[in-house]
Amino acid sequence: MTQPTDDSLMNRFDEHGLRRFRARDAIASVLLAAVLLVLVEGAAIRRAGEQMNPGIGRDLVLLVGEPAGWLADQLPLAGLASDATAWLSPDEELAEADSFDVAAQQTGGALAPVTAAAFDPAEIGAEPEPRRPLGKLLVTGDSLSTPLDVQLARRLSSRGVDVVRDPHLGTGISKSFTVDWGQLAASQVRRHRPDAVVVFIGANEGFPMPGAGGREVECCGADWAAAYATRVRQMADTYRRDGAARVYWITLPTPRDPDRRRIGRVVNAAIAAAAAPWRAQVRVVDTVPTFTPDGYRDAIDVRGTRTIVRDADGIHLNAAGAALLADDLLDRIERDFVYERGP
Repeated sequence: MTQPTDDSLMNRFDEHGLRRFRARDAIASVLLAAVLLVLVEGAAIRRAGEQMNPGIGRDLVLLVGEPAGWLADQLPLAGLASDATAWLSPDEELAEADSFDVAAQQTGGALAPVTAAAFDPAEIGAEPEPRRPLGKLLVTGDSLSTPLDVQLARRLSSRGVDVVRDPHLGTGISKSFTVDWGQLAASQVRRHRPDAVVVFIGANEGFPMPGAGGREVECCGADWAAAYATRVRQMADTYRRDGAARVYWITLPTPRDPDRRRIGRVVNAAIAAAAAPWRAQVRVVDTVPTFTPDGYRDAIDVRGTRTIVRDADGIHLNAAGAALLADDLLDRIERDFVYERGP
C-alpha cells in the first residue's frame, strides 16, 4: 500500500536523526531572548513607556520597563552592546555639555531659564491660583492714568479697597530726566505695598535712551524697543513684589497723530516683550481691540450707542473712555481678587 508523502519534507530530518528540539526548547529560547533583552535594552523599554500617552498601555509597559531599566543601569551590557553595534548606524557626535539636563543644572549662565511664572494659568488651561483679598490698589502712570484713577476709586472705595491715585503728568519711561520711573516705582512699592498695580503710561515717549553697551539709540527701531522693554521689565518686576502683587499694564490706544502712532506701536510691542517672564503676575491689558481695532477713531459703539471716547488731543481717553476701560480692568482684576465688601 502506498504511504502518504509528507509535503513539508520535515521527515528528512527524522531519517537522519537530526530533529532534536521540542516545544519546551522553543519556550526556553524565547525566555532566554527576553532575559537578554531586559539586560541589554531594559533602559530602552523604560524610555518607551515614559514616552507613551497616559493609559493602561503605558502602565503595563512601565510595570516591566522600570525594573528592567533599573537592572540595565546596574550592568555594563547596554554600553557594550551600543559600542559593538555603533558602526551599523553611526550617530552624529553630540556633546554632553549641550544637553537639556546639563543646561538646566547650570546657574549664572547667559540664558535664563523659563519659569512657571511666565504662564498665565488661564491661557494654558491650568488651575488658577485662589483669588485673594484686594486691600490696596495703586493706579499710576502719566496723564493717561487720569481720569481712569478716578473711575476705579469711585467703584472700589465702597468695596473696601484703598485706591492710591499717583499719576505723574508729563513724565515718561524714555525721558528719565523728568523723573526716573525705575526709582519712582521702587519708592511707590516701599511706601504703599499695594496688592495690585494699574499702570497706564506712554503719552510722552520717543526720547533717545542708552542701549546695549551704553550707546544712545534713537526711537523707534529694535534697539530702542529693547531698551524701552528693559525699563518696563524693571518696573514690572518691582511692582509685582516677587509675586505677592498683580500688575495690570495697559497698552496705548492708537493715537491720531501718525508720528505718535509709530511710537505707540513700538511701546506696545515692548510692553508685551517685557511682561513675558511673569505672565502669571503681570497682565497686559490691550486697549487696541476695544478702542482702535481698525485705526484711530474718536467714537465707538458703547452698549449700542455711538459714544465719543477720546479727548480732543487724539491721545487721551475722556471720561466715557476711562469708564469703559475701568469696566474691562475690573473684569480682569476680579479674576485674581475678591473684595472685602459686596456691591
